[in-house]
Amino acid sequence: MAETPFPEDAAPGRRYLPIADHGLIGDLRSVALVGTDGTIDWYCCPSFDAPSVFAAILDAERGGRFELAATVPARTKQFYFPDTNVLITRFFTEDGVGEVQDFMPVGTEGSETGRHRLIRRVVCVRGTVPFRALVAPRFDYGAAPHTLRALDGMVLFESPDLSLTLTSTTALEYDDRDAWADFKLDEGDSTVFALDQAGARIAPRGCAHAEAEHEFTATVAYWRRWLHQSRYRGRWREMVHRSALTLKLLTYAPTGAIIAAPTTSLPEQLGGERNWDYRYVWVRDAAFCVYALLRLGFSGEAEAFMRFVTTHISPGCGDGTGPLQIMYGIDGRADLPERELPHLEGHQGSAPVRVGNAAAGQLQLDIYGALIDSIYLYDTWAQPISSGQWDDVCQLVDWVCDHWDQPDEGVWETRGGRKNFLYSRLMCWVAIERAIRLANRRGLPADLTRWRRSRDTVYRRIMDRGWSERRGAFVQYEGGDVLDASLLMMPLAKFIAPTDPKWLSTLDALTDDLVSDSLVYRYDPQASPDGLRGDEGTFSICSFWYVEALVRAGRLDEARLAFEKMLTYANHLGLYAEEIGRTGRQQGNFPQAFTHLSLISAAFNLDRALG
Repeated sequence: MAETPFPEDAAPGRRYLPIADHGLIGDLRSVALVGTDGTIDWYCCPSFDAPSVFAAILDAERGGRFELAATVPARTKQFYFPDTNVLITRFFTEDGVGEVQDFMPVGTEGSETGRHRLIRRVVCVRGTVPFRALVAPRFDYGAAPHTLRALDGMVLFESPDLSLTLTSTTALEYDDRDAWADFKLDEGDSTVFALDQAGARIAPRGCAHAEAEHEFTATVAYWRRWLHQSRYRGRWREMVHRSALTLKLLTYAPTGAIIAAPTTSLPEQLGGERNWDYRYVWVRDAAFCVYALLRLGFSGEAEAFMRFVTTHISPGCGDGTGPLQIMYGIDGRADLPERELPHLEGHQGSAPVRVGNAAAGQLQLDIYGALIDSIYLYDTWAQPISSGQWDDVCQLVDWVCDHWDQPDEGVWETRGGRKNFLYSRLMCWVAIERAIRLANRRGLPADLTRWRRSRDTVYRRIMDRGWSERRGAFVQYEGGDVLDASLLMMPLAKFIAPTDPKWLSTLDALTDDLVSDSLVYRYDPQASPDGLRGDEGTFSICSFWYVEALVRAGRLDEARLAFEKMLTYANHLGLYAEEIGRTGRQQGNFPQAFTHLSLISAAFNLDRALG
């Protein structure tokens, strides 16, 4: 559990909590980040990729926030209500202990359509604690004006495109923009704040103590019922289940989409420009998530994503770079224009803040292997794919057979020009090989002669041109001698035996060049320029890939130590951002699906190897 300092120890003026000092709540449509100081400083309504209402994590003054904390010096600790995504932030003061229970009720069949509700229940559990709440929304990433008016004991925040209703069981004060309340609770007392989306079809509604208790109980029951499906019984059950709950929070229930992360522009390097919007569906990330969830027994999420694939990203919807884009909106839209928001200073001054993502127009050939591998696994572990889905697979594989040898931007979305990246070739091989397996197992129609010829050609190309005699290793791109952590997928994808001498030599070279205290860098930007200024931290998914590679190579002691070390870099709740900096701080968008799915996979395979 993380602790925050007493308020008088904090620096005056604007203050940013570290990225990792947050917990996550959500309702399978959007999420909120709750800091260890009790402040919600990131919330988009009504969906993951909607403009923000609270964005103090990107601009402490102009972003907007929902503060709720003790008004006297307090230590804080934060934890999840067991086996749920209900977050508890506790305040320890000289005169008592209070806590804030944060959650977003999950809509179910028959529930009120369109109501997105954020509930904050404050409870004094010992003694007496004074609290203060401040609700200061700043709509449209802080760019849209809004007005405030009182309405039947409620407060209505109105902007041109979104209105929110705030209700409270304690008296509110307000001006023309913000609302606040000061109150003192004795042991056993509680106060409830509820923030609801308002609209023509959504009647304003208070949230009395009884209703808050009902919503709390129903939300706890929902998450525990969902987690009960898990088949994982291994050594790292708490971390694996937290990762599963996090992946579920990153699922958009109306379409089955799985986003890469719920935030935008959290920096990969403080003060740097490597700030991107991850609130979209990366085909690669989502496909890997299907693998992780299927491993644990969550076939419903895999089925929902397959419906998303069939409905929204069938062959032919790419924008000139192939039959597929690398990413889509949560509703399947393909147009994701990237723009900067110069009025926001960025997290701790890390500008620019971006929304949208221009990488949607890149060519990344590896996505075909990730997607077809997930379809193959779904067919194997969940239920057989339909004839229509098989027709789509055939179209994709035929395209890969024709285009696998093109240079592309690669898995890391570099902006330094296209190259013949080895990882892209590897995943093209996966795309063809998994389709051949599926056709053979199911007896499905396919041009197997052509597919086998293409598969074998890709294999020979990787072995001939992807190997560097000088480095004694497989390299990032053909003709180069730079190493790349994506090559850790070679044995994981079953391209090469994990004990093959060439692979073991590559593993040793990667360890020497890219591994630091078991943390793994993606590549060296100095040796392989990526078109961007600055450096970055170690990439957490690669660290878990490294664990798996060690497991498969039979180096179990090293693998277990590397895994246990990696767990120490999680935040107080078991959550991971995209990267880890030199001082151990988490960097990049938070939490990142890619990291949590790779944790699940590494834990599963390490458990199995240890017996």
